[in-house]
Amino acid sequence: MIETRLIVDANNHLGEGPLWDVKEQRLYWIDSTAAEISSCRADGSDIRRYFVPRHIGSMALRERGGAVVALANGLHFYDFDAQTVKLIADPESDDPETRFNDGKVDRRGRFMAGTMAYDFDRYDADRGRPSSRSGALYRLDTDGSVTRLDGGISCSNGPCWSPDNRTLYFADSYGKKMFAYDYDIETGAVANRRVFASAQDMAGTFDGATVDAEGYIWSALVFGGRILRFAPDGKLDRVVEFPVRNLTSVMFGGPNLDILFVTTMGRPMWGIPQKERDKGGLFAITGLGVKGLPEPRFAG
Repeated sequence: MIETRLIVDANNHLGEGPLWDVKEQRLYWIDSTAAEISSCRADGSDIRRYFVPRHIGSMALRERGGAVVALANGLHFYDFDAQTVKLIADPESDDPETRFNDGKVDRRGRFMAGTMAYDFDRYDADRGRPSSRSGALYRLDTDGSVTRLDGGISCSNGPCWSPDNRTLYFADSYGKKMFAYDYDIETGAVANRRVFASAQDMAGTFDGATVDAEGYIWSALVFGGRILRFAPDGKLDRVVEFPVRNLTSVMFGGPNLDILFVTTMGRPMWGIPQKERDKGGLFAITGLGVKGLPEPRFAG
């Protein structure tokens, strides 16, 4: 039987990026606009909290300790003990109206992260449409070099890879589309972008995502209160109703990688009545009958 439980009443402004680390057997997640990183055990106990100096879009643990964090002002190494950052690169330093958002590590230890317009916070209130500014998708290699992979993206979300490493999935939330790219695991290059799935006829849009051991893609439908599972051919395979509307991202974890952890947002959002705003908690879904894949660490 499927069971959804609130395991941490985190009171996050914009909870995002659940990350289960097999080595530590701990779950990490971020509060993007509060500039915080948190972690806990699989049952929500032993909560630890860390702070970063700017808004944070995503993070990845490093094989040599610490983390890579994608902040508003670029990609940085992070020291958990000192709670300090060291700049790696800021590829959009000339545009203060964009920031880094979602990111993950491929199975060669590279970090992929995309950017988005800060107009996200003003979306719909004045114009009823997204900002015309565009973000991009970047790859951070283990030697510290940064490569721009794609552009024309308004809000980067949900990067994840097929089990055979041949396909990179990536969503543009404003555009309500999830894309698939051909992926070269040896070089980290992408090609042949095509629409994998569309949320045009759905309430909400694609946010964070993950791939399970069977190669199916799970996506959080932010503002839609549902989690969607897509088959590798793009067919909608399963819908899991969620108790709150503003879920943001998903990740399998736990000792057997069979718990789906879900982050939510709690800050005031456009067009959402006060009574429908969530607290920004961390949830765990059990009984799905599906397992995830171990999340790699950044190898640089």
